[in-house]
Amino acid sequence: MSNVSIKIKKLREDVILPSYALNGDAGMDVFSLDDVVINSGERHVFPLGFATEIPNGYCALIWDKSGLSSKYGLKVLGGVIDSNYRGEYMVCIINLGEYACEIKKGNKIAQILIQPIIQAELIEVENLNETDRGLGKWGSTGS
Repeated sequence: MSNVSIKIKKLREDVILPSYALNGDAGMDVFSLDDVVINSGERHVFPLGFATEIPNGYCALIWDKSGLSSKYGLKVLGGVIDSNYRGEYMVCIINLGEYACEIKKGNKIAQILIQPIIQAELIEVENLNETDRGLGKWGSTGS
């Protein structure tokens, strides 16, 4: 595991800055700043109250909290923060569950992973190498 330093700026006094719950966690928890009810099938954009300066060569990925996903059907939509973004972090969550879900101020709602980036150089060609799979789509191996 390697470390990277990231500058963070509070945009609201009541913000709870992201934090790792346990040593060795991959993601930093982020917290709701408001009391919100997300009804089944609805989505809500949560402002997180902070901005960052991520070093070039890295990005932040906003992911689900597994407990919220498995218990309530909450799913994070989108969630890529580029190193050149300096605005407020937001997280969009949709309720795919059957029932309304109440989020209270201070509740964990998502997690942020900091990842190194590899930018690909695309090379246009007329043909691609053959493989055993070929053009096989979803389920082409039997599952």
